[in-house]
Order: sequence, then C-alpha cells, then structure tokens
Amino acid sequence: MAGDVPEKTLRRWSEALAGVAKTGLGFTDSPYERERFEEVLAIAADIRAAADEGLEGVVDADGVVTQWLAEVGRGVPGYQTPKVAVGAAVTDGDGRLLLIQRSDSGYWLYPTGWCDVGYSAPEVVVKEVREETGVLVEPVRLIGVLDGMRLGESRIPLYSLVFLCQAVGGELRPHPQEVLDVGWFERDRLPSPIVGAERWAGPIFAAIDGEVRDVFYDDLRRPVWRGEG
Repeated sequence: MAGDVPEKTLRRWSEALAGVAKTGLGFTDSPYERERFEEVLAIAADIRAAADEGLEGVVDADGVVTQWLAEVGRGVPGYQTPKVAVGAAVTDGDGRLLLIQRSDSGYWLYPTGWCDVGYSAPEVVVKEVREETGVLVEPVRLIGVLDGMRLGESRIPLYSLVFLCQAVGGELRPHPQEVLDVGWFERDRLPSPIVGAERWAGPIFAAIDGEVRDVFYDDLRRPVWRGEG
C-alpha cells in the first residue's frame, strides 16, 4: 500500500496517464502541446516511482520519463496500446495443470510469453511452453483473455490470451534462466506462492474437465475504469 491507495492502482493510473501523453506526443506537431504532454509524463513517472519505492523514490523518476520518451512513435505506430502475451493452460490428460515457478518473481503461474512478431498466437504458445518447460503441446482452443496488471502478473499494461493445450510429448526441463521449477499439479494441490489463481483456476480446470464455456475475461469495473480491481 502507498497511503490508502493500493500499489496496483497507482501503477494503473501511472500507465494510463503515460499512455495518453505518449500517444499525444506521437500525433502532435505543436511545441506547446509537446511541452504539456512531457509534463504529464513527469507526473505519471512520479506516481509510478511512488508505487514502486515510496515517496523517496520520486527523485529517480526522471529515468522513467527518459525511457517513456524513447518509446514514442509518430502517428499510428505511436498510438499506445497494451502489449500482447499468451498463456498456456497445459493438461497432461490426467486432470493436472502444468505450472512454472518464475525466476523473476518466485511466483507460480502457467507458462506465459510475449507474442513475437511473425508468429501467430498459437505458435507462440507452442514455442514458449517448449522453451520454458521442455513439454511439447498442441493448442486446443482459446479459453481466456486477461488484463495482466489486474491479474497481478505484470507491472506494465498487457493483455494475455490464455489457450487450453494438450501435452503431446517432451519431458520436464525448466529453462535455466527463466524458470526456477516446473511441475504438474492437481487443482487442490496448487503450489505457493501463486499469482492470480482465484481468477483463472476455476475456468482453466473447468476446461481441463472438458466443459465448453464462453471465453472468460475480466469483469467490467463499475464505474468503468475507476472501479476496484
């Protein structure tokens, strides 16, 4: 917590402000507007630094502004949108789910990865699962679309496309840099610490059980955007 405002909420506000400012910088030719948008970036950076390190971290926020300015594009390429990632809900045919312990956070989660240019989303799923776990999979269907920041998985804006997958070969072999541990888990024996299971475990295990549901996604905040979550 930072005061009475959750850190996750501060980061969301910060990224939303930065997105507006970077998009504005990508489309404006007015020196006056550029100055105003850069000022908004500075405020957004202060909010993010306060969320990450407390108020004492605000003195280092200029580095965040520099990073954001380097990300500004011109015109449509400069329009700020969330990054896109994939998640793989892999079953072994015995009702178990493949989970990894991420080296960057120590948290357990299903295999995930950024969507690489030139690959379709299902192709990225196959590649990421093989690289992170050694398991070969066949994507079955899309089952979920989640906001990574709301899930608590990411500190930057991202949408994660979650695919149900069937293991078809390979053997457990965790990636030496990205993964601390990997294993198959039953629904009542999930490891700890784990991220976001209260949101994804029910729909994923329902899919593993063979239930065909609509794609699950984040609930609508009420009021929109400003509500909790």
